[in-house]
Amino acid sequence: MSQPLSEQAIACVKATVPALEAHGLEIVNEMYARMFQSPAIRDLFNQSHHGDAGSQPRALTGAILAYASNIDNLGALAPAVERIAQKHVGLQILPEHYPYVGEALLGAIKAVLGDAASDETLAAWGEAYGFLANILIAREGRIYEAQKDSAGGWNGWRDFCIETIVPESSVITSFILRPADGGAVMAHRPGQYLTFWLEIPGQTPVKRNYSISSAPNDETYRISVKREPHGLASGWLHDTARTGTILKVAAPAGEFFLDEQPASPVVLLSGGVGLTPMVAMLETLVAQGANVPVHYIHGTHNRDTHAMRNHVRALAAKGKAVRVADFHQTPLADEVAGRDYDIAGIITDAWLIANTPVAEADYYICGPRPFLRHAVSALSLAGVPSGRIHYEFFGPADELLAA
Repeated sequence: MSQPLSEQAIACVKATVPALEAHGLEIVNEMYARMFQSPAIRDLFNQSHHGDAGSQPRALTGAILAYASNIDNLGALAPAVERIAQKHVGLQILPEHYPYVGEALLGAIKAVLGDAASDETLAAWGEAYGFLANILIAREGRIYEAQKDSAGGWNGWRDFCIETIVPESSVITSFILRPADGGAVMAHRPGQYLTFWLEIPGQTPVKRNYSISSAPNDETYRISVKREPHGLASGWLHDTARTGTILKVAAPAGEFFLDEQPASPVVLLSGGVGLTPMVAMLETLVAQGANVPVHYIHGTHNRDTHAMRNHVRALAAKGKAVRVADFHQTPLADEVAGRDYDIAGIITDAWLIANTPVAEADYYICGPRPFLRHAVSALSLAGVPSGRIHYEFFGPADELLAA
């Protein structure tokens, strides 16, 4: 167990909050520049998320500021710490990587703040970083251990073979993955993701997280990937990967997942490719014969971009109490309401509140950040407790702290 932070360190770190507000992004960019000089850790990062305008530097800036601001109330950061630990496990970050990060952080603080970064300030931040690092290392160690001990589980990178490729829409394709060693796979919790180490010719190694879009079956995983504009990894998967292609995969991770035995109505709310964990949850609920009402609500542009619609409808027909509502923001000229979609336009606050059991349901939400923020805000304003609003978004590990 980590030693508690000293009162002197707490006071000193909190005193740096104004400097972090003014210079945080500059410090983080300098920190990454230093880390990327080290072959031992530079390949751990999604370098497409970096650069002065990159999402990871902005996210980490917010994370550092949140940590400094809450240094005397770290319980407030517990959910974010769990999210970061799960992301780190997917990326295969190990205890030996932490000293490189700490050295880069302290060096960046000194380089950017100059004389304002006194020896006392640097010592306090060193203590604060070490404290947080120990919390993360301990939690990550428990996750690694659980993965290794699970039936079909593993640590590190395991080779999977693409067994089947299924086009789901004009922009989303599914890939069925089976272990190359012929063994079983660890049962994921519906909503979790896999992390991939992709070796694309002419590029540095690329790491990406993709939600598992199937219920646990002990043999395979399915991911359903959207082709992103200028997306290096998604473009390679869509254009180059074939049946038989081998992918390096880390064990399932993530703190966003369906409750094992739902006792209240479940609302699965998604936008765009955010449907992927929702389909895994829906498959699981139907397979379990869940007795609670299930509302599957999805928004997309039109019929061409709508993935898995027939699959979802077939699942709903098998379920005991599954209701589906599909929204097409801009239906194509030949689309027919009731056949291709249910409601034209976007999912509005008024519709969501009027058509889902806000007083008792658990909401699982996934989609682009604007969609997610809007939905969470609407439900919160409608009186849904935060403990019944569960969400996932696609982005860097620390974005929750930056929200």
